[in-house]
Amino acid sequence: RNYNQIYNNIGTEDRAQAQAFMDTWTWDDHAIQCYDDILTNKNGVQTQQSIALISGLEKVLGKGSLFAYLVSMTVRVAEIHRILKPTGSFYLHCDPTASHYLKIVVDAVFAAGEFRSEVIWQKIRSSKGQTEGFGSVHDTIFLYTKTDKAVFNHLYTPLSEERIKTHYGQVELDTKRRFGLYDFTQSGQGEPRTFGDRIIAPPAGKHWIWGQDRVDAAMKEGRLVQTGENMFRVKRYLDESRGNPLEDIWIDIPPINAVSQERLGYPTQKPEALLQRIIEASSNEGDIVLDAFCGCGTTIAVADRLKRQWIGMDITYQSVSLILKRLKDHGGQEAIDNVELHGVPKDMESVDALIHKKDDRVRKEFEKWAVLTYSDNRAVINEKKGADKGIDGIAYTRKSKEEVLPVIISVKSGNIGRKEVAQLHGDAEREGAACAILITRNEPTKPMIQEAKEAGKFQPDMFQPFDRLQIVTVQEILDGARMNLPLVEEVTKKAQKAKKDDQPTLLSE
Repeated sequence: RNYNQIYNNIGTEDRAQAQAFMDTWTWDDHAIQCYDDILTNKNGVQTQQSIALISGLEKVLGKGSLFAYLVSMTVRVAEIHRILKPTGSFYLHCDPTASHYLKIVVDAVFAAGEFRSEVIWQKIRSSKGQTEGFGSVHDTIFLYTKTDKAVFNHLYTPLSEERIKTHYGQVELDTKRRFGLYDFTQSGQGEPRTFGDRIIAPPAGKHWIWGQDRVDAAMKEGRLVQTGENMFRVKRYLDESRGNPLEDIWIDIPPINAVSQERLGYPTQKPEALLQRIIEASSNEGDIVLDAFCGCGTTIAVADRLKRQWIGMDITYQSVSLILKRLKDHGGQEAIDNVELHGVPKDMESVDALIHKKDDRVRKEFEKWAVLTYSDNRAVINEKKGADKGIDGIAYTRKSKEEVLPVIISVKSGNIGRKEVAQLHGDAEREGAACAILITRNEPTKPMIQEAKEAGKFQPDMFQPFDRLQIVTVQEILDGARMNLPLVEEVTKKAQKAKKDDQPTLLSE
């Protein structure tokens, strides 16, 4: 399906939808290449099981969209398995639509590894009355490890008041400590233990849960309570309880709703609490966390906060931009000073390589990179295919405390002249923009510069005047040039409502 990133817009128009990334799977050249790579084991990462599985699924599913998705995922999961450390874990988050297919894919790739858990996360609280079938409210998270040496830190959830009453219902008179008595046997066969001056065998079909050393220590501490002639129970104190051991049905992490402070407008955004639980369970400080489809960067933000090293990957520069802004908003410039960017243009050669990419999924990545980099990730992308009216990005500036105006951005990768500058000037007039910015791959000509100067200045009430029409080159952006305007970084819902009601408001920087 196509996922759309929603931005709040100013004015009476519907909110603009910027297509964050395309996730449309069809049986195309990419799928054919993945299929051939699996069957020939081109990279040496496929198992016999994964090759046999994909060969068999082709006969069952045919070469359609679902099979294209599965062969693409098989290639990627195999690469993730290849780089996974022996102490590492792999989490796959999906919905029930294809989770059963994905599980057998991962089973085949991790043939020598271990399946550990299938977590059910209740991602929404109500299905809003579906007409057919039971309401769908959950996602599935699979946990696999490469070996039995994987890190796993047991996590606990707080005890409910009801559980405290039923399981820790007794109080010691002298210490006032709440406690409960628990069985001291489990099913199985076991040897007798010495309890004080008596040697006692466990009941038939049972064994004592502790060895002799722990029995001796518990007797000395008064933790073993005799409840029958040959029966004991162990005393457990409430103040020593870490809570309920975390199980595989998670209903305590709410989704990101419309008013959540975490909400970024990214449709597949996950709650930070969900990623925190996963990262804390399967890693320690200093370990490396990889998210190969990092989207809006929740994994990255949480890993950074939990003092893990991290690597994030995504197909679109919008994700990179959003993550950089997210890190900077939480930790300031220091949070991104040591971030290494790969695959992002750093010279004109790599700019030209991005311009000439043929993959439709990255068709607009040059424009996105130019707009977001020059605006220091404060602009938004105009994703209207074929109807963008020459506008590739929009930012917002103030005319006054009460009035916010758009700044439109146009990106050109080919040869242009004075005509295109004049047209952008007209676009700015039509949109009621305070300013128009032309980002060009090539150096501007003198007539282009003259046309821009003739557009004059814009005078805001609170700031210095600036040129209504500005031209910046890609080389200048590579050299560090950034937009120098009094931008409103985020258009809040409050601002949108105030504009709709025609009531003035002061927007926060």
